[in-house]
Parts: sequence; structure tokens; C-alpha cells
Amino acid sequence: MYLIGITGGTGCGKSTIVDKIINEISEKDICVLSQDSYYKDNSNLSFEQRDKLNYDIPEALDFELFYEHLKLLKDGFSIKRPNYSFSNHLRTNDTTLIMPKKIIIIEGILILSDKNIRNILNHRVYIEVDENIREKRRVERDFVERGRNKLNTIKLFNELLHPMHNLHIEPVKKYCDLILDNNNLDSDCDVIISNFIKKVLKNEI
Repeated sequence: MYLIGITGGTGCGKSTIVDKIINEISEKDICVLSQDSYYKDNSNLSFEQRDKLNYDIPEALDFELFYEHLKLLKDGFSIKRPNYSFSNHLRTNDTTLIMPKKIIIIEGILILSDKNIRNILNHRVYIEVDENIREKRRVERDFVERGRNKLNTIKLFNELLHPMHNLHIEPVKKYCDLILDNNNLDSDCDVIISNFIKKVLKNEI
């Protein structure tokens, strides 16, 4: 089993790249675990309190459970992955069964912030995108997919997301085995990673 971590700042295109990889590699060989499923369960807080929390810091994540699940998958056991509602800032009552596969992709902006997660990964990839492009993509995504106000998202990016990026995300590049430029939407990041995975599956790496 081979664990590949894919990280980078918000709006860098991680999820799009991973979706393309999944379409390229047989589903019998690959599965994905997203950081987004492992935000802490803050059901003891009111919605107003949860809405004010900073979700772009390592402390927002349940890394203990995340790491436990990765270890189980690596040892050949299935897991029940938590599901998370962004609209309510809560874990939902249901879970998703994830079976161990030959390749496991772990994606998220903060996955390399945790030493245990970093060390269990076999390969670490950082997706590099200029700040202004990431801001534009984040604003468009939050407006279209999450129904959020564009001006509020711009304010959030400049006052919170960008400072958190510089503090928690940019520094993890030093842990990465590969850094890919994804400033252009027609970049071949997914092709590069898919070709790497194919070599792993053929035991060429």
C-alpha cells in the first residue's frame, strides 16, 4: 500500500487534480481521504460559536482520528470515515465505509502540519499557485458551491486565509518530495501524479 499526500493553499486546485487522477486510475486500486472529513466534532458549541471558529489552523482538525484511520487502512482494515457538513460546521450522524486500496491519496491544506501524518506518507506533493489566483478561485468556489457572499469571501481570504497560509501551509513545502505549478487550469499536474501512481502500481518505484 502506498500513501500519497497532496497539499497546497486554498484554491490551488487540489480537489480538481484529485478528481482527474481518480478518473484516470482504476477505482479498484485507489481511494481518497480528505482532510475536510476530519474537522473536530464541535457539537457542544452553538452554531454562532462554531461559525466564529478558525478552521484554517491545525488545531481545527482531529489528527488523532485521522492518523488512526490511515494506520488501519495501511494495515489492510476498512474504516468508517466521518462526514462533515460545512453549512452547519458539524459532523453528520452518518459515516462512509472506506476500504483499503493499493493507493491512498490524502488531500488537504493542513495534512502536513501533523508529524504523524507526514511520516506515514510515502510521497508528498505540494501544489503551487500564486496568491491572487488562489483568491479568485476561492471566491468563485464559495459563491457557486457554498452560496456565500463574494465580498465576505474576499475579506475572509485577506484577513484570515492568507495569513494562515503563510503561517501553516507555505512552510510545509520543505517536507514535500514534489512541488508542482498549477497556475494554469490546463496544467498537467494530474498527469504527472497519475503517471507516478501507475509506476507505483507496476512496482517500478
